[in-house]
Order: sequence, then C-alpha cells, then structure tokens
Amino acid sequence: MRIMPRILVFYYSRTGRTEKMANAVAEGAKTGGNIEVALEYHIPAEDLGTFDAIIVGAPTYHHEMPFGIKQLFEDAAEKAVNLRGKPGAAFGSFGWSGEAPKLVLEIMKNKFEMQVTEPPLLVRDEPNQVNLKACQNLGKRISEILIREA
Repeated sequence: MRIMPRILVFYYSRTGRTEKMANAVAEGAKTGGNIEVALEYHIPAEDLGTFDAIIVGAPTYHHEMPFGIKQLFEDAAEKAVNLRGKPGAAFGSFGWSGEAPKLVLEIMKNKFEMQVTEPPLLVRDEPNQVNLKACQNLGKRISEILIREA
C-alpha cells in the first residue's frame, strides 16, 4: 500500500490576508492529485521532517518575517530536521516591501537545502481573485512536483 505524499502549508497571519492566501494554496495543492495537505498556523519543528513538501506563508512586517516563522526555522535547524531535497515554496502579503517570503526561500534553499520554487508569490495588501488563483496554482504546482517524484 502506497502512502500519499504530504504537503504542509504553514503560515502566520495577523490581518487575515496571508491566511486567505494560505487557504487558497492548500485548496490548490489538493487538486494536484492524491495528496494529503495540512494547513497549520502552529507546528512543532520536529514535525517538519514528516512532510514531503513545505509551503510557507510569511507576511512582511517591518522588512522582516514574523518571529514565529523565524523561530520555527531556528528550532528545526537546532534539532537537525532533515529537509534536504524536499520541494519548498513561499508566499505572503505585504504593505510596503515584501521581503519575508524571499527570506523564507533563502533559508529553505541555503540552510535546509530544499528544492525551492522561485520567485516567491507576493501580494500587496488584500488578495483579490487573481491573486487567490495564483495561490491555488502555487499549491497545485507543488503537488504536481510530488506526484511526478512519487
């Protein structure tokens, strides 16, 4: 019996904008095939390694990623969570600058040696229907990568 590939959509959202994006990413990931999708606001660092792909939603606050996301990556590194070669992607909303998703991809790529989808998906202010469709497409793209590799 084959186990379904698992995708984690992990996000932080203070205003609800990145949460809307995360829901659309998860929805898109489910359309890519036989995929289990977990949509999480909080997850222990050691659980990251149980997923086959990770998509992170990180809004930008004062040119930085949220503390909880930064802490998750620091804890995962401290616990030597192995993410090498796993697909990864990032998205997020912003008001002024949009650095957080770019920083997330750099960590995924350089610290954890993940295979990231670039560029990150950035949405200024409130996501509209076009933006949410792009979020769905991002989720679907990652699930299709997993299906091809399975």
